[in-house]
Order: sequence, then C-alpha cells, then structure tokens
Amino acid sequence: MTYEAARSITGPYLALLGASGIFVGIVAGFGELVGYALRLLSGYLVDKTGQYWGIPIVGHGINMVAVSLLALAGHWELAVYFIIAERMGKAIRTSARDAMLSHATAEMGRGWGFGMHEAFDQVGAMLGPLIVAAVLYFNGSYQTGFAILAIPAVLALSVLLAARMLYPTPRDLETGVARFDTEGFPRVF
Repeated sequence: MTYEAARSITGPYLALLGASGIFVGIVAGFGELVGYALRLLSGYLVDKTGQYWGIPIVGHGINMVAVSLLALAGHWELAVYFIIAERMGKAIRTSARDAMLSHATAEMGRGWGFGMHEAFDQVGAMLGPLIVAAVLYFNGSYQTGFAILAIPAVLALSVLLAARMLYPTPRDLETGVARFDTEGFPRVF
C-alpha cells in the first residue's frame, strides 16, 4: 500500500517541486534500473547468507522510511534521492520475500500461496493510491499524503517483525519435498 501510493504521485510531486517532465522520466527509469539490478545482488545474498529476515527487514525499512521522508523533501533534488532509495528498498526485500513465500506455501501449495500474496498485494496497490487521492481531494497536500503513508508503513514493519519472531527459520516451514512417481513414462520424458 505504501510504496504503490507513493509511486502514484511521485511524478506530479517532482513537477510541483520544480523538476521538468524529462527529468521526472529519467528519475523513474533510473529508479527502475537500480531496482531490478539490485534484485540480482539481493537474491544472490539471500541464497548465500540465508538471511531470510535480515535482508527483507533492511529492505522494508529503507523502502518505508524513504516514502515517509518524501513528506519532508522541499526540493526536487532531495526527493530524487528518496525515490531512488524507495526503489532500492523494494529491490532488497523482494528476493528474500519470495524465498520465504516458497517455504511458507509448501504445505498449502505454492500456486495458491503466491496467488494469495498477489491478491493482497493488488488490494494494497489499489487502496494506497485511493488513500492519497482522498487526501488530495480533501485539500491535503502531497506532503500530507506522504506523511499519512507512514501509518501503513509502520503497520507493515510491525507485521514483518512479528512474523520474524513467530517464524525465525522460514526453511522449517517446508514439510518435505514432493516425490513424483515417474514409472510408466518413456525415458525421453
């Protein structure tokens, strides 16, 4: 909810702070580049270190703090740093989150588990921008909208930390590896 809401207004916010349209596009594109490139490194680190919780907590922290700090950015140059930091935080957390989901959904079915995750993600992606739109509609400012996003950010971090305490080792959620009987299939299969 938090980062999708922020992404829905960062372009107009940068323009309000004085950034040109071309610069808004460059910032958005560069943020995506940094985010996707960093996912490779983050995924590698999660696999090598097994830090299923540490890495996503850092990523969520960066992501959520950067969005909230956008409320304090009085200049577009400063807002750019927070926008890039938000993309970096999302990139850092994503690989570890997906790895934990793969362990947590083993018993219920990975397709169902990832589908549930995506459904909740889409609900947040819809509600976040609607909340910011309501703030703007009722004569609030972009800064107020970003400040209000601190509420779901704190809630998300709280749930993450609670999950960390309840399930310290996500690999333990795997109940076993499914065995497939290949008897009767041709060797080429």
